[in-house]
Amino acid sequence: MIHQYKLLGYNIILDVASGAVHATDEVCYEMIRIIDEGGYQDMLELAEVRSKVTGAVRELFPRSDGLTDADLDECYDDVKALVSAGKLFAPDTFEPIAGKLKEKTGGVVKALCLHIAHTCNLNCSYCFASQGKYNGERAVMSFEVGKRALDFLIENSGTRRNLEVDFFGGEPLMNFDVVKRLVAYAREIEGKYNKNFRFTLTTNGVLIDDDVIEFANKEMSNVVLSLDGRREIHDKFRVDYQGRGSFDRIVPKFQRLVRERGGKNYYMRGTFTHRNPDFLEDIKAMLDLGFRELSMEPVVCAKGDEGELTEEDFPIVCEQYERLAELMRERDKAGDPFTFYHYMIDLTGGPCIYKRISGCGSDTEYMAVTPWGDLYPCHQFVGDEKFKLGDVFSGVSNTAVREEFASCNVYAREECRDCWARLYCSGGCAANAYHATGSVKGVYEYGCRLFRKRMECAVALAVARMLEDNEGADK
Repeated sequence: MIHQYKLLGYNIILDVASGAVHATDEVCYEMIRIIDEGGYQDMLELAEVRSKVTGAVRELFPRSDGLTDADLDECYDDVKALVSAGKLFAPDTFEPIAGKLKEKTGGVVKALCLHIAHTCNLNCSYCFASQGKYNGERAVMSFEVGKRALDFLIENSGTRRNLEVDFFGGEPLMNFDVVKRLVAYAREIEGKYNKNFRFTLTTNGVLIDDDVIEFANKEMSNVVLSLDGRREIHDKFRVDYQGRGSFDRIVPKFQRLVRERGGKNYYMRGTFTHRNPDFLEDIKAMLDLGFRELSMEPVVCAKGDEGELTEEDFPIVCEQYERLAELMRERDKAGDPFTFYHYMIDLTGGPCIYKRISGCGSDTEYMAVTPWGDLYPCHQFVGDEKFKLGDVFSGVSNTAVREEFASCNVYAREECRDCWARLYCSGGCAANAYHATGSVKGVYEYGCRLFRKRMECAVALAVARMLEDNEGADK
């Protein structure tokens, strides 16, 4: 299976199963299209197939264009060589091993999302977590529960050395003392067990002060800073309980934290909604504020919510993704590049086959922990008792849910089988699927369409960067 499209001035062909990406001239692009539509992939050695294919291409490119018969034959041979090398029309042989890969991990857990605070000092209307309460009571995690969660992670991490812990909420800085104590405890024990903890802090920024900046920049491998871009957009949704916007309070703090971070990882995490499908303007606003590690995520909200993205928004959002790729290319050339989270793709290596076919790892490799120590597959399932796995004291007891998630790979969804992007998304987000369809093996169709557009743009940008870098090196 292949996928062909044109973007940023390039003719791009993705070979789905092999992961190969080809940027071709017009003649080769059309020849491969004709082979695909004619179903000739396995018959390229036949003289009559060569004649049909080159004849069809000749009708598109007459001799007056300077294209000779020898050129056509050379192009055909090049395509045939790619097919023989397994880089074009490669068969998908991964389905038989999709479920087995997760079995090999043997329930090894590598990451926890610690819900250090089920409370928040903002009242964002689109918040999936019900303003931090997760449809329950406000609470903060005690040091004892957090300590037990870290012990649980070590006990269930097998031979993995690098362990990930995200301090999440609500707003985790509302329980900052416990955050600091847990990091100190982890640093105290990681050498004993030959582990290395990498921490992330996700914050709305309201409570950032000198102590937070110093601690985060010392101990956090990454910080995620919530900012929706333009002041008027941010202050529409991200308000406090008095209805006041938070933009002016948080931006100077974010700027200082990033400035003093010394190049360590961070990213500005924004959300776009029906109010701002033109989210590129929010990206530009963040760039103007001096930020260079950026993300804008489509809102996930209840049906009928005022922020819900509509069909009318879809073409606008797609255009924004294309214009974003063009802007990134322009900034590259100007020597002032920036990162967009969803466009981070490596064409030379890319994700390993385990990640491509086994899914996101929620419930199997990754879990969320509530302030009381309850375990859930990920933060988006917290509060839904059907998905409660157990707790950090007794371990996983709801094995039925865990087995369901373990079998939740890209081949578990019928809708994914004919999708060219299936080995990029690995089946997509189980939580989005569940909230859209009632099943973790369902498909959030609107999200899938957005993902495919993002991938086209991400691949095109990566192709442009690679080819233009190579041209620069040859000069």
